[in-house]
Amino acid sequence: MLSWYPSNLTETAVSIAKTASEITLPPTSNGCSTVFEFLCQRFPNIGDAIWRERIAAGKVHWHRGELISEQTPFLPSRRVCYYREVTAEPVIPFAHHILYQDDHILIADKPHFLPVTPGGDYVNACLLARLKQDTGLDDLVPVHRLDRDTAGLVLFSLNPKSRPGYYQLFVSGSIEKQYQAVARLSPQLQIAALPQRWQIENRIEKATPGFINRIAEGEPNARSSIELTERSGELGLFQLQPHTGKTHQLRLHMLSLGVPILSDRYYPELLPKQAPNFSQPLQLLAKQLSFTDPATGEARHFESGFELQERPV
Repeated sequence: MLSWYPSNLTETAVSIAKTASEITLPPTSNGCSTVFEFLCQRFPNIGDAIWRERIAAGKVHWHRGELISEQTPFLPSRRVCYYREVTAEPVIPFAHHILYQDDHILIADKPHFLPVTPGGDYVNACLLARLKQDTGLDDLVPVHRLDRDTAGLVLFSLNPKSRPGYYQLFVSGSIEKQYQAVARLSPQLQIAALPQRWQIENRIEKATPGFINRIAEGEPNARSSIELTERSGELGLFQLQPHTGKTHQLRLHMLSLGVPILSDRYYPELLPKQAPNFSQPLQLLAKQLSFTDPATGEARHFESGFELQERPV
């Protein structure tokens, strides 16, 4: 069950990132003589006037801290820092939980609707910002991601020296991830003997718009094991194990079986953008993580304390 996060449940007027975002200037200027012109070209939706205001307020600087003015020349391959701002940033009123922390890692339990890192309309309303506030640690890095719509376990690295070993867990497939999902069953699955099991292997590619994906022809690059374990009426509980890490992989693989996950606003149909509907979270949960800790050699197993609200009973 979701628990409430102790915060002001109204939208903030203007939300400014507490830490800088970085962008590396490309090797060629593409006609830009100044950093200001590059930023206006690279982020056309922000607008020239807003970039002028940010630069004048000292919110744009080189990686080492030197301020950038409107006349600062374009310097190829140099890193520029800026601070993302949004108006009316949504406040996510659900609590996260820290399940484990040592000198190397932190395991957080993320509620639905909360992004892991800043993006889009979210600057400070994200799990990373909350955890930095909780722990006082600035060098806190998520080793993998969950969709904003998905709840469950996220692994963070605290130590840059041991960090590569945790990245390698995901690159090599040496970490076991178990998810749960609830979907509306087809008439055939409502009467089929349990459990029902599938091995899904196909190719996932970017679609239009670019934040969604699609199943395409070609060499497979996405693999999942899916099992229907419980059902009640039209609803079924599925256990899912992704063997690869493509964006929206489990959502697309469930769709390929004809059982899209309940309350999915992307698949099978991309619904219009709207404010979060907290009463209808996506019924997908990153329930378990299991791995051999590369820093200590210990066997680790973690389980989310969240439950899917539409779970069959």
